[in-house]
Amino acid sequence: MRRGPLAVTIGDPAGVGPEIVAKAWSELRGSGPAFLAVGDLHALASAGAAGQVTRITSPEEATRVFPDALPVLDLPLRSPVVAGQPSSAAAASIIQWIETAVGLALRGDVSGVVTAPIAKAPLYEAGFRFPGHTEFLGELTRAAPHEGARGPVMMLTARDLRVSLVTVHVPVAEVSRRLTSEGIVHTALVTAEALRRDFGIRHPRLAVAGLNPHAGESGQIGREEVEIVEPALQRLRELGVDAAGPYPADTLFPDAMRALYDAAICLYHDQALIPVKMLDFWGGVNVSLGLPIVRTSPDHGTAFDIAGRGVARPDSLIAAIGLAAEIAGRRAG
Repeated sequence: MRRGPLAVTIGDPAGVGPEIVAKAWSELRGSGPAFLAVGDLHALASAGAAGQVTRITSPEEATRVFPDALPVLDLPLRSPVVAGQPSSAAAASIIQWIETAVGLALRGDVSGVVTAPIAKAPLYEAGFRFPGHTEFLGELTRAAPHEGARGPVMMLTARDLRVSLVTVHVPVAEVSRRLTSEGIVHTALVTAEALRRDFGIRHPRLAVAGLNPHAGESGQIGREEVEIVEPALQRLRELGVDAAGPYPADTLFPDAMRALYDAAICLYHDQALIPVKMLDFWGGVNVSLGLPIVRTSPDHGTAFDIAGRGVARPDSLIAAIGLAAEIAGRRAG
């Protein structure tokens, strides 16, 4: 992997994506990491970067111009967009921006991809068939060579906390039915490999959460821990993975517990996302594990309600850019 700039997609142009990309460039222009924006140049200019954007034709130009202007690989929208008003008419462009950034990463032209938030509903209206970014990236990179455990697996980070999800955008009523020992083993294997390769942790320690209150009380408050989680833990130990649990989720995240593991394996969305956002609401980062490319994203949505008002904070995107650069550096090393 070459050490090049990162590619940052601008997300849904009716959301805060263009604004936080412009603000992130303003914050990082003097120190880096350098990145190029993939999206509509006019949308970035309208979001607060007017006079400070420059159209580029190749990633090689990005690092050179980055201190003076936000470099944009301009792929114009096909119809006008109004801030705060999502539309399926923008879906084809949003998908094109993601595909372009991933292609650059697969060719080694950029060192990683950072994606600003997208909204699922407008994409679904246009025929998008993936639950979200992570699954789409998994499909785009499926045929590419990749060493180690394969994903995709969604990890969230906040300060010293890392959590990986076994099920992601699944209704709570369906979590138990969709939870399997194989899914837990897969998530843990991909996470352990990523901790070694991307986070520099030689001997990763995993903590696996239970599903039920008190982790099931030995089967008295639900059988998932006995029938699904514990067999997965046994298999992981047989494979040489340092994995412990199942732990009651309400005791897994205090400071003293976080010191005992390098990543927690959580069984459903809010079990992972609530502690992340309680610990660092503004600075959380979404990392896609098990891919042949580096990909991170801010841990928040499109925020249509404040789009176009100039008040969106770029903290999470800046953290995502920094983490992508760190991971890319480790892979290159």
